[in-house]
Amino acid sequence: MIRVTLPTHLRTLAQVNGAVELAVAEPVTQRAILDALEAAYPMLRGTIRDMATQERRPFIRFFACGEDLSHESADEPVPAEVTAGTQPFRIIGAMAGG
Repeated sequence: MIRVTLPTHLRTLAQVNGAVELAVAEPVTQRAILDALEAAYPMLRGTIRDMATQERRPFIRFFACGEDLSHESADEPVPAEVTAGTQPFRIIGAMAGG
């Protein structure tokens, strides 16, 4: 099982507390995780990635094992620790200011 942590506003929308656990088929990629997340929680469709292009929304970031995966290919395998379930795949709402 893959553990996914969501920012507060998406946990509220999905009506979950804490991390969610998802069964994701191999190879475990960002795309596969997001597909499984949106299948389990359809109310999240369009909030993390654009529904038409499937591109990550500008103020959303993906982290795993202390690394920013936001600019990696959506089809690259995630770190083995995420696949093993020992580390979560983190979805974070980024901030901007000026």
